[in-house]
Amino acid sequence: MSGVSGRVLVVDDNEAIRQLIRVNLELEGFEVVTAADGAECLEVIRRVQPDVVTLDVVMPRLDGLRTAARLRATPDTSGLPIAIVSACTPADLDLGETVGVDGYLGKPFDPADLVSLVRRLMRLKGHPDGPSGEQADGRPGGLAAPPSDAFRPERTERTDRG
Repeated sequence: MSGVSGRVLVVDDNEAIRQLIRVNLELEGFEVVTAADGAECLEVIRRVQPDVVTLDVVMPRLDGLRTAARLRATPDTSGLPIAIVSACTPADLDLGETVGVDGYLGKPFDPADLVSLVRRLMRLKGHPDGPSGEQADGRPGGLAAPPSDAFRPERTERTDRG
């Protein structure tokens, strides 16, 4: 499978969400491995050696934020790009920043935003931008890239009201 642009570990307790994320990423050429919660994520991560991890926040056994904190505290996974894909509260976002999460995507999400987030995190890890031909430096490729300000997985201001 030489066209694979990176391996993503998708962690969510909802099987339908895991499959939705899997299908959208596989369509873009990513290899996808899934886990049902944070504890399973920690069990499989060394074996599958993903390039990026997406975590739901609310999961049984070990939630996404505690999982992210454990990944950051372990030398083998301390630099692994991590995204929270969840219906986040402002408190969740604060905790995510504290543990060093690299990106956020709120549920429900647009599949194109998911792919953009994963591509950005792959670049953090030093991977090429992916099979569509888009270049990490913004040069034209096989498909037109969305404007750079079209999607910001980084945290946005909560309100603009004074």
